[in-house]
Parts: sequence; C-alpha cells; structure tokens
Amino acid sequence: MTDTGVRSVTVEREMPYPPAKLWRALTQPHLIEEWLMKNDFGLDPGHRFQLRGDWGHVDCEILDVDPGRTLSYSWNHAHDDPAYRLESVVTFTLVPTGAGTLLRMEQVGFRPDQKQAFGGAKSGWRIHLENLEKAVARLD
Repeated sequence: MTDTGVRSVTVEREMPYPPAKLWRALTQPHLIEEWLMKNDFGLDPGHRFQLRGDWGHVDCEILDVDPGRTLSYSWNHAHDDPAYRLESVVTFTLVPTGAGTLLRMEQVGFRPDQKQAFGGAKSGWRIHLENLEKAVARLD
C-alpha cells in the first residue's frame, strides 16, 4: 500500500439531542448559516452549492445522503497559491446514543504541504461544532 500523505481532520462530539434534530441543523440553509456559513445548500445528490464567508467561498457538491445518518459533500477552496488550494470531502455521521447523538465530522484531503489549512480545519471544526450544538439547543 502506498502512503499518499493525504491527511484528514476528525472531530467527534456527543450531543444531548436526537439525530433528527441535528440533521435539521446540518441540512437546512438558514440553520447552516447560524453555525457554519452563508450558503445556498440543497440536499439532493449532485447539488452544487457555496459556503460564503468574509474571506471568500468554498465550492461544494452533495456526494452522499442517508437521511438522518450520513451527509457527505465535496469542499473545494480555489486559490491562486497552490498551498492554499484545497480539494477535500466533508462527511457528517450521526449515531444515536443513550444520551443523544454522537456526531462525527471528517474532512479528508489535506496534502502534506497544507499545514496551515490542516491546522485551521482542526481548530475551526471544533468551533463550528460548538456553534452547531448551540444552534440545535435553540430548536423546538
């Protein structure tokens, strides 16, 4: 087996909410904006959307949907400098637990020369998932 050097960021967080509630926050555009970024999200496989911030945008495409369980989309950030160009895949997995739901987020596709993007994703996803939990807490 060849080591391609591609790295991933994985964050797991148990939340005291049922999977259906988390699924809403992961898939409804106005809720995604609360915890992640402005967007034109759509849930159909193949749907292309953007996540937009003050710094620019990320181009995404829905790759896989298993309602209430798994959501996967490409996460591509174009940049003039190849060291900042990122082509990756983000996957959210929801697993029911006795106390609520274990949410697992994995972003795969960081090259060895992308230390800044990798470090930013490691800290950024932890913050985003904290914000996700706060957004879910406000849902009925």
